Amino acid sequence: MPEQDDAEREFDLKWADDATHKEPSARARMLAARWKENPPEPVPFRGDPGPVAPRRSSWASTALVLGCVIATILLLGYVRFRAPY
Repeated sequence: MPEQDDAEREFDLKWADDATHKEPSARARMLAARWKENPPEPVPFRGDPGPVAPRRSSWASTALVLGCVIATILLLGYVRFRAPY
């Protein structure tokens, strides 16, 4: 197949882009057929957010982290105390 030069290719692209009738994509045709029988419900631009789980308070998170750090320090101290020199 002979290679097209840039001028011919640009002409082909302009010709295709200037077409008066453009066929919709397969997905657009599928959705149009589906929506003809069962149209979608309107959706607001910014709908109400769904329910949000209550957040854990910051002091509880801080206490949990400090508790883990203290437990680790105590465990390491106990292991060093029990280890023979």
